[in-house]
Amino acid sequence: MAVAELYTQYNRVWIPDSEEVWKSAEIAKDYRVGDKVLRLLLEDGTELDYSIDPESLPPLRNPDILVGENDLTALSYLHEPAVLHNLRIRFAESKLIYTYSGIILVAMNPYKQLPIYGDAIIHAYSGQNMGDMDPHIFAVAEEAYKQMARNNKNQSIIVSGESGAGKTVSARYAMRYFATVSKSSSNSRVEEKVLASNPITEAVGNAKTTRNDNSSRFGKYTEISFDERNQIIGANMRTYLLEKSRVVFQSENERNYHIFYQLCASSQQAEFKHLKLGSAEEFNYTRMGGSTAIEGVNDRAAMVETQKTFTLLGFKEDFQMDVFKILAAILHLGNVQITAVGSERSTVSEGDSHLKLFCELLGMESGKVAQWLCNRKIITSSETVVKPMTRPQAVNARDALAKKIYAHLFDFIVERINQALQFSGKQHTFIGVLDIYGFETFDVNSFEQFCINYANEKLQQQFNLHVFKLEQEEYMKEDIPWTLIDFYDNQPVIDLIEAKMGILELLDEECLLPHGTDENWLQKLYNNFVNKNSLFEKPRMSNTSFIIQHFADKVEYKCEGFLEKNRDTVYDMLIEILRTSKFHLCAEFFQENPVPPSPFGSAITIKSAKQVIKPNNKQFRTTVGSKFRSSLSLLMETLNATTPHYVRCIKPNDEKLPFEFDSKRIVQQLRACGVLETIRISAQSYPSRWTYIEFYSRYGVLMTKQELSFSDKKEVCKVVLHRLIQDSNQYQFGKTKIFFRAGQVAYLEKLRLDKLRQGCVVIQKHIRGWLQRKKFLRERQAALIIQRYFRGQQTVRRAITASALKQAWAAIIIQKYCRGYLVLNLYQLIRMATITIQAYTRGFLARRRYRKMLEDHKAVILQKYARAWLARRRFQSIRRFVLNIQLTYRVQRLQKKLEDQNKENHGLVEKLTSLAAVRAGDMEKIQKLESELDRATAHRNNYEEKGKRYKATVEEKLAKLQKHNSELETQKEQIQRKLQEQTEELKGKMDDLTKQLFDDVQKEQQQRMLLERSFELKIQDYEKQIGSLKEESKALKDEKMQLQHQVEEERVTSDGLKGEVARLSKQAKTISEFEKEIELLQTQKIDMEKHVQSQKREMREKMSEIAKQLLESYDIKDVRSRLSVEDLEHLNEDGELWFAYEGLKKATRVLESHFQSQKDCYEKEIEALNFKVVHLSQEINHLQKLFREENDINESIRHEVTRLTSENMMIPDFKQQISELEKQKEALEIRLNEQTKNMKGKSEELSNQWNRNQEEEGMQRKTTEGHNEVPTTEKERLIGKSHEMKTSEHLKKQFETESEVESSFRQEASHLSMENRDLEEELDMKDRVIKKLQDQVKTLTKTIEKANDVHLSSGPKEYLGMLEYKREDEAKLIQNLILDLKPRGVVVNMIPGLPAHILFMCVRYADSLNDASVLKSLMNSIINGIKQVVKEHLEDFEMLSFWLSNTCHFLNCLKQYSGEEEFMKHNSPHQNKNCLNNFDLSEYRQILSDVAIRIYHQFITVMENSIQPIIVPGMLEYESLQGISGLKPTGFRKRSSSIDDTDAYTMTSVLQQLSYFYSTMCQCGLDPELARQAVKQLFFLVGAVTLNSLFLRKDMCSCRKGMQIRCNISYLEEWLKDKNLQNSLAKETLEPLSQAAWLLQVKKTTDSDAKEIYERCTSLSAVQIIKILNSYTPIDDFEKRVTPSFVRKVQALLNSREDSSQLMLDTKYLFQVTFPFTPSPHALEMIEIPSSFKLGFLNRL
Repeated sequence: MAVAELYTQYNRVWIPDSEEVWKSAEIAKDYRVGDKVLRLLLEDGTELDYSIDPESLPPLRNPDILVGENDLTALSYLHEPAVLHNLRIRFAESKLIYTYSGIILVAMNPYKQLPIYGDAIIHAYSGQNMGDMDPHIFAVAEEAYKQMARNNKNQSIIVSGESGAGKTVSARYAMRYFATVSKSSSNSRVEEKVLASNPITEAVGNAKTTRNDNSSRFGKYTEISFDERNQIIGANMRTYLLEKSRVVFQSENERNYHIFYQLCASSQQAEFKHLKLGSAEEFNYTRMGGSTAIEGVNDRAAMVETQKTFTLLGFKEDFQMDVFKILAAILHLGNVQITAVGSERSTVSEGDSHLKLFCELLGMESGKVAQWLCNRKIITSSETVVKPMTRPQAVNARDALAKKIYAHLFDFIVERINQALQFSGKQHTFIGVLDIYGFETFDVNSFEQFCINYANEKLQQQFNLHVFKLEQEEYMKEDIPWTLIDFYDNQPVIDLIEAKMGILELLDEECLLPHGTDENWLQKLYNNFVNKNSLFEKPRMSNTSFIIQHFADKVEYKCEGFLEKNRDTVYDMLIEILRTSKFHLCAEFFQENPVPPSPFGSAITIKSAKQVIKPNNKQFRTTVGSKFRSSLSLLMETLNATTPHYVRCIKPNDEKLPFEFDSKRIVQQLRACGVLETIRISAQSYPSRWTYIEFYSRYGVLMTKQELSFSDKKEVCKVVLHRLIQDSNQYQFGKTKIFFRAGQVAYLEKLRLDKLRQGCVVIQKHIRGWLQRKKFLRERQAALIIQRYFRGQQTVRRAITASALKQAWAAIIIQKYCRGYLVLNLYQLIRMATITIQAYTRGFLARRRYRKMLEDHKAVILQKYARAWLARRRFQSIRRFVLNIQLTYRVQRLQKKLEDQNKENHGLVEKLTSLAAVRAGDMEKIQKLESELDRATAHRNNYEEKGKRYKATVEEKLAKLQKHNSELETQKEQIQRKLQEQTEELKGKMDDLTKQLFDDVQKEQQQRMLLERSFELKIQDYEKQIGSLKEESKALKDEKMQLQHQVEEERVTSDGLKGEVARLSKQAKTISEFEKEIELLQTQKIDMEKHVQSQKREMREKMSEIAKQLLESYDIKDVRSRLSVEDLEHLNEDGELWFAYEGLKKATRVLESHFQSQKDCYEKEIEALNFKVVHLSQEINHLQKLFREENDINESIRHEVTRLTSENMMIPDFKQQISELEKQKEALEIRLNEQTKNMKGKSEELSNQWNRNQEEEGMQRKTTEGHNEVPTTEKERLIGKSHEMKTSEHLKKQFETESEVESSFRQEASHLSMENRDLEEELDMKDRVIKKLQDQVKTLTKTIEKANDVHLSSGPKEYLGMLEYKREDEAKLIQNLILDLKPRGVVVNMIPGLPAHILFMCVRYADSLNDASVLKSLMNSIINGIKQVVKEHLEDFEMLSFWLSNTCHFLNCLKQYSGEEEFMKHNSPHQNKNCLNNFDLSEYRQILSDVAIRIYHQFITVMENSIQPIIVPGMLEYESLQGISGLKPTGFRKRSSSIDDTDAYTMTSVLQQLSYFYSTMCQCGLDPELARQAVKQLFFLVGAVTLNSLFLRKDMCSCRKGMQIRCNISYLEEWLKDKNLQNSLAKETLEPLSQAAWLLQVKKTTDSDAKEIYERCTSLSAVQIIKILNSYTPIDDFEKRVTPSFVRKVQALLNSREDSSQLMLDTKYLFQVTFPFTPSPHALEMIEIPSSFKLGFLNRL
């Protein structure tokens, strides 16, 4: 359609505005072609006739549904006002600082800390495709990392923007992302070191400016290197264009570099006091800007952080202190006072305190520094002139020196950081992060801005080419015809700057001229470019400036200072002074030809774009401009070899106010950073791109029934577009997408909205008609009812008379009485029948109740006697069992005591004999040691005398050496005086010959250069040798002091020696050897002195010869022409001197080696003697201890003998007790016989009575058999008693007289039977006791080792619940039962925890052996086996579930059978018999509990890793309620490399995965409580991951998506109900997600809505609620956006909350796990081992 057709009434347009740049207006009247004026209605209600040009109509405004998009290129109308408005909505209203613009990430500085950079956010973006989540710096970093890993291609992230826009922070976050997601497994902490480089570079390279408190004053490109596993292995850093001028000058409200203020703030600490610093206000270089502090920044704390990062990178304290020394020296240099002397001279006082401190810190002479700060040396071809400088020139020289030192220090720190980040392995790929200055334009622009804008021109060119290339690739991928897009190419500007005879080359050429000036250079620019190059202009009102038309804007540059800044020169004499500094670091900075460390990584080979000509002398220096150009070309080559990613940082306002949007400033930056250029390129082609599925879903409402009937959706889309948009040039069909021109999506949205509005109107029409019709019918029905009642009332009034009323009343009375009579008769009949039925029924029930009571009473009596008998029998059996155990245990103790006493007796006798022998030997040793001690004291005295003699000889030698050193010093002074005299003589002669030899200077130029170099080398060697001699003499003095100290120490230690004769004899031999060595040293010393004297003579002779040769070989004219004054001063310095000093060095080294060897020998001997003394004292103590032990043993032997004799006396008592028990047995047998005779007589009398009542006895027997469930043997015994009781009760009713007799008979019979049974049981018990005692007495007399054989087994043989195994089969048991066991075969048909029960049965067997080593070995093997099988199957969920279950079962078995009361109360009596008897395994229970916790954590991790990729697609993206959500026209432009390789997961996938987890846990026999805890953890993960993704996806924050989430939560709740897990507290973990879904659906308009949100959303934090409200995005125009005022209301209510400020939920959080104690119901003796376990070597006991 034509563009003009879109300018209809109610559409909105943008018109220019002086305040807001653009403002919105609504079209009040349709536009027709040819109209000159457009009738507009402004937002404030005023009308405006806006003059228009038909060729350039005002830009149209996007529909509200498209406002606030994540990607600016997704807007239908792409132009500057649309971009600006979209950024305003996102930044000012939604508080979103990141926005995509095609391949660019636009980052707005919020000037506020935001909770969107935590580790949880990093993990949320990790692995996500670009465009799936909200725009973020982490998304760009993830895209770069993913492309590097997938394509093995190097990447670059280019961060640019003006000062204060947030470049440094963005680069820091990108590097932090890489360090977090690619952590290496090694312990080298490479990631921490990479991140630690940022605080150091910020301290030395960042400063406060008027625009930014932490502004980077240099460019930085950091290469982060990765290995083949995509883990960080190192990094490398390159820097560009440090702002050196900031060291010496700061504008108002600005600061110097942070490190200076950190150093001043820490000046009072002990480690910095020697730097003599004070507060920052005391130094010129730090107080110039008038702002020495930054609000909210603690410089002292920052200094501590800087030192920590230095240490983390491996920089030692010495290195740090060297750096701080140089920084302090720079501050002191800035305070050096330069005073003017007249108009052409200046001077610096040598007494200046700051000058002295500067020279002291850097190791220089203050006189020379003071001289050359105020003078300069000019060397011409004929002479050298020292020229004084004026005060301004001297101040400039001082500042230039400070800048030079700081620049060298900065480069040195960067170099050391790179060394710390070096890596030994091979670099596979890298990601570069470029943090570089953006386009700058100020009121006054100088050389720095020129270089910065030049760099931005190069970067913009590279950016344009890359954008163009990506567009072309997208078109070719979709098979769309490619048409050339016109885009801005800034190559002409680049040529103007860097081409041959360009601005930079002319600047370098002017710098080479000795009298070059800024004005001359500017004039050359005017001559070459004015009116010849359209990009270069001359200002109308200025002759000191020039204008360049850059890609962003025109910039006017002041030429003042260009040459000086480009030269960057420091006077040579100052450099020479610094080069000879005694401070090694300062001297290294200014070496003539240092080897520059390569700042580039080894993986890239970079060549210079142009051939660089090497300078052949000192006068030609590389300028700053040429250096910057070459480094920039290398940077561009690196970027071109990588895949770039762009981050453009925008500063929203100059006042640094949070979330304030300044349209003018932002538009200026958007134009400068290339964002609008990207928009323009996109708008020229097809900016809106939809997949066919998205188009079909969005615009299905515009399709007809016939079109919807087609099966091919792609064809349907084509047909619909041909029908809706007639102009086929407005769209193109690709393979997977439809491409639209600008404005077409807005047109389709308009058609869709019209269609929906039309449908709404139809729906409203029918609903309103139905409501009105329903109201009409209701009113009609009411009218009819009213009419009916009214007409009836009228009819009644007409028909009724008085007679009719009387007759009717009489009839009613007659009817009343008649009906009453009939009802009364019927009532009386029913009452009589009811009473009769009740009487018979109650009688029947009473009789039946009586019979039941009678039967119950009889049954109770029977049960009472039966239960009493059973209880007595049970008590007696238990008592017998306890007595047996007690007797057995006591006998065992007695036997064991006897055995132990016998063994102890034998051992003690042997010990006595051995101790006697040892004592005799020790006495002999003591005597020998006493004799050795006597001899040792004699040797010690000899050794002391020899030590004194040796000390005297050493002191003599040292005195001689000192004397020799003094002689050498005097000789040195004599030589220097002679040299000075000779040089003065020659100087006078040469002054006369200079005029004659002037013509021959050029002929001998080369020879003079050679002589100069040789003489300089000789001078340096001579000075070094003199210095070395001084150092050596000092070393000899120190050595003398050390020797004296050592001799004193030896004297002290020798006093404490007490023994060791053998080594003293060897020591005497070594002393004689030392004397010989000393004699050799003396001879060598004499030889050395002779050699030195000969060398001196030779030196003098050679010096005279050299002078003669020089005078003879050259005539006087030649010499005069070739030698200068400085050359003559060092004429006599010959290389022969070196040999003399080399000899002295060798001699001193020999002395040092001998002294060191002597020292070592003495120390070793002293240590040996000390060791011997200690050894002897230990032996004496040992002997004393043995004597004491011997006495103690003798005492114990006496006690044991007396105890054994007393216990042996008890044996006859046992025999007597046995005989008494036998007598008691005989008496019991006699009594038993009498009782049996009496029972027989009474039983005969009872049998007669029994025959009389046979029928009743049969009934009673049946009753007894029914109610008394006892064994058959017991029933037979109770027959007599039961017959007697039943008979007595029956006879009581018939014969009252005989009742007393029968009851007495019954009582007597029961009493006799009870006594009989008691006697039998007592007799049986006595028999057993007697037999056991007899057997045990036999074992005691025969001393049998095993007493347990006496125990007689009672009852039939049963399994004991133990598994016997051999010690050598232990490894096989662990291998077969733990390591090789497959869970699937176990969990199907066997009891839960079968392996655990088998292992415990083996533990019971080991416990029964009473062998601690066997049990310990088994338990350790079990625990190690479980650890090993878990380690081998860390990712196998079934194996982890299986062994978690078995570990818990094994732990429960250890508790259940531990013998502790709290665990035994749930056991059966038989299970309590199986408790462990000999060992307490509580320590192993703790170890097993720890193992179970580790398995549980790994078990949870495996489940989380499996379900996490499914959560977001299933819970958030999948539409459970089909047709509700509808796709919003987001038009995400994912990069071509971001392949969406995720599967189409649904909510069913989530439920299936949960069911798989739960079924596996149940099959493996996992404890239900533990399974509930695992499910709770999984539900927490589902809720947290879904909610975190919702926070980071603005497109998902809509009302309809809230309905989808609520539906999915209901599915999860239904799943919990199906699995009977409602009490697992899993549902509560979904509460935050549920409240978020409710928040998306609830109305968000009024104050009551805000209050309801505050009251309902208790599980969400204030930050999360505000984030959801700000991110709320309507799907259609019918929904309303959340207004900022409403968000502020909610925020005001939430301010009273004290909750977390974190936005994201911690998905790694683990609930505390508790292992419940669940006793096993399985009896151990019933467990059988399946053959599939291959455990045939185990035997059941």
